[in-house]
Amino acid sequence: MIIRKLHQDEAVPYDLLLLADPNKKIVDSYMKQGLCYVCEQKGEHIGCYVIIQTRPETIEIVNVAVKEALHGNGFGKALVQHAIETAKQAGYKTVEIGTSNSGIHQIALYQKCGFRLEWIDRGFFLRHYEEAIWENGIQAVDMVRMAIYL
Repeated sequence: MIIRKLHQDEAVPYDLLLLADPNKKIVDSYMKQGLCYVCEQKGEHIGCYVIIQTRPETIEIVNVAVKEALHGNGFGKALVQHAIETAKQAGYKTVEIGTSNSGIHQIALYQKCGFRLEWIDRGFFLRHYEEAIWENGIQAVDMVRMAIYL
């Protein structure tokens, strides 16, 4: 498994990005300003993440995705840890991440990687997504915001 920056001439891995964020318009927006890293195994993209600078010394992981058939194999954790290390090497002091209130597995993963709960953006998914998003039998309504201080 290798994790590397997506080259400018490579196709955007929408098949992965849309797993974590079903709004293509939002994905396109942060792909224009962010950096995308892909996780490859045997030459195939199996996961990715996107980071953007949000403030001086702060970077946000705006998308983390792994092929569904490979969930639970440590690839998501490897991607998040790679993003943290990338931020550290670039001199950032804070890494932020957000997920839905229904993203129980994501919330656990991010805490295992050192993130702490910061605040709740109430109604985020109702304001920004036309169709309801459901995970784990729970509707995605609020954005759970988390951060790690490097």
